[in-house]
Amino acid sequence: MTGTNTTDRGTDDKTIVRDYFNSTGFERWRRIYGTTAEVNKVQRDIRVGHQQTIDTVLAWLQADGVTTGQTICDVGCGVGSLSIPLAKSGARVFASDISEKMVGEAQARAQQELSNNSSVTFSVQDMDAIAGSYHTVICLDVLIHYPLADAVQTISRLAASSEERLILSFAPKTPLLTLLKKIGEFFPGPSKTTRAYQHTERDIVAALQAEGFAIRRQAMTSTRFYFSRVLEAVRERNA
Repeated sequence: MTGTNTTDRGTDDKTIVRDYFNSTGFERWRRIYGTTAEVNKVQRDIRVGHQQTIDTVLAWLQADGVTTGQTICDVGCGVGSLSIPLAKSGARVFASDISEKMVGEAQARAQQELSNNSSVTFSVQDMDAIAGSYHTVICLDVLIHYPLADAVQTISRLAASSEERLILSFAPKTPLLTLLKKIGEFFPGPSKTTRAYQHTERDIVAALQAEGFAIRRQAMTSTRFYFSRVLEAVRERNA
């Protein structure tokens, strides 16, 4: 969009994301993040990759005993793939998503899977409107939808709500993955998804450091169609 500024672009991207996940994208990603066999090869691969990212984050938190009794904010919670296991582990979870349909699905799954679903609170909320203070703030597979300037602003807002730990994932920008994206093997076509933005690890780390966070752990999930870099950052005083 020639001549638009960063704010306009961010607003456009946000509208696209909201509309997509409240319409055609909802059923598609509901299947991917579920257990149904009604998925194609690409969707099944993405399901596997996404679950590996979830498992990595859960392992980090459980190894540190963070889940029991801690407050965790899951931003961009989708259908509850992370929020529900966190609640099962004893955390007090505050989960939000820009998509009303995604939140509705997450609530339905929580009612089915949790004996005490009061341990997790779901809300339809823009990630830039996150308020309050939490021990840990997590934002997985969300920054891919936004250009760098908006991603940096989001990191700043999320950092303000994190008392100790901030965990993010993003689509890494490397020469190989940029090439794969161009030839159509990185993400599904534009008719099936939102805009996909890649970010360099240097830029994301710089944004975290600017907010007083230091990288503690990092991991890479790589399948044929799913690539996600995960960073765990802690406040400098806890590093």
